[in-house]
Amino acid sequence: MQMMVSVFLAATPDHRCKLPGWSNDTFNIQDPWHHEIVNQTIPMDASGKYDSCQYWDFSGPNSTLMQCKEVVYDTSTFESTVITDMGLVCENKSKVTPAQVAFMGGGLAGAPLLGFLSDIIGRKKTLMFSFLAQGAFGLGVAFAPDYYSFVIFRFILGASSAGVFMTSFVLGMELVGPFWRKFAGIVIEYYFALGVVILAGLGYLIRNWQYLEIAISAPSFFYLLLWWIVPESPRWLLANGKEAEAEAIIRHAAVVNKVSLPAKVLEAEATPTVSLGELLTGIIRAPRLLIRTLIILFNWCVISMVYYGLTLSSGNFGVNIFLNFFLSGLVEFPAYTFCFIIDKTGRKGPHCGAVILGGLACISTIFVALYADQSDPSTNWIKVALAMVGKFGATVAFALIYIWSAEIYPTIIRNAQMGASAMFARVGGMTAPVIADLGNVVQGNFGKGLPLIIFGGVTVAAGLLSLFLPETKGEPLPETIEEAENFGKAKEDIEVLAVRRFDKENYPYQNGEAENKF
Repeated sequence: MQMMVSVFLAATPDHRCKLPGWSNDTFNIQDPWHHEIVNQTIPMDASGKYDSCQYWDFSGPNSTLMQCKEVVYDTSTFESTVITDMGLVCENKSKVTPAQVAFMGGGLAGAPLLGFLSDIIGRKKTLMFSFLAQGAFGLGVAFAPDYYSFVIFRFILGASSAGVFMTSFVLGMELVGPFWRKFAGIVIEYYFALGVVILAGLGYLIRNWQYLEIAISAPSFFYLLLWWIVPESPRWLLANGKEAEAEAIIRHAAVVNKVSLPAKVLEAEATPTVSLGELLTGIIRAPRLLIRTLIILFNWCVISMVYYGLTLSSGNFGVNIFLNFFLSGLVEFPAYTFCFIIDKTGRKGPHCGAVILGGLACISTIFVALYADQSDPSTNWIKVALAMVGKFGATVAFALIYIWSAEIYPTIIRNAQMGASAMFARVGGMTAPVIADLGNVVQGNFGKGLPLIIFGGVTVAAGLLSLFLPETKGEPLPETIEEAENFGKAKEDIEVLAVRRFDKENYPYQNGEAENKF
């Protein structure tokens, strides 16, 4: 919710300059006399819409076009937003995007920091810390006294929210066995979508941005009660030499699930590690793996950008903002359900198909913006439909790229490369508000469709590049950089690779060096 609430918190209502000398001026027309004064004072464009930031000053011998000194807002949709309370319009309009980027920037900083913390103190303690920080700084956002305090609190809130989702995801994965891992990894996304749907309802019911922020922040403190329900990760306990605690958790789970266990259930295994230098050197020496890594990183960045960007653009489609937002959350449920077909179809087809389909749907909005009758209400619904197809594709791709990239990366550097992928996703998320705001910066019908056109173009590019990635369905995971480099080659090459794995004497490449035969 915290990630998406800026759709309502930072919404910009219609506004115009306040009439000079009118202490009781309102955006809505009060009576015929008020209507006449507004028409004389506020310039209009060709469509009859009042200028947002200029007015005619008649105090001198000649009328002069002046910038607003005060502004009145349309309160029919929102009682108040950050924009209205902090005056982020006209000359202060440029401050809106940094405020939205701050949250994603916090996520970019918080993901590695809290990930490192969870490796030191455990998943459970990190999750509780993230809940506490999310609630505290969420309330800080609601009561921020000025713009700069608001940006700082949003940054820290973004970091803590990243910790909540990331740690919950890892803890969930580590609490289930291999058979249920894919199921748990996809099902957790349903709750993310549920949060979007609930937020649409809360936004509709609570039109004051401060009360809305309080409503979604306060429950974080109740999540602290999960300390007495959720166990620590047995895998983390085992990796940190706490075998007795790990075994106690596993045996308790066995009792709950009515499963019998042998006397010895745990055996510590050495986990291979790799330094940053070894990671970069190994990839550079493997050109095929390097190209695949660049394609994967581009996909993570683009998919994250489009996923969040389409949600943040909900107010630009011309239909009710709450309904748009609700639909953008609702479409995620069939998207995540679709992902369960990958065991039968493989990863490549569903991923590339969903990405390209979603990108083409977004690009198609240019034809609606330029050629459709904008006065026809059905035109807006066509925009919404195309945007929802784009959101469906981005959601499917977001769920699948995590699984697919993990299966392409070799074990020796898988964690490091997945961390790099997550960082690129955060960068994409940071650019999403910037592109989404182009709909407010570029005027006219083309401006309204410009964000979708950009999202569509980069998405199609990502989908086409993904065609060069190998299919991983039914294939053993590559263990070394050598195996990852040769992954997806002809069958006879794979057979030779299998022989090399077991015949170390005939394996001429050491320290992860890859064969350069291209």
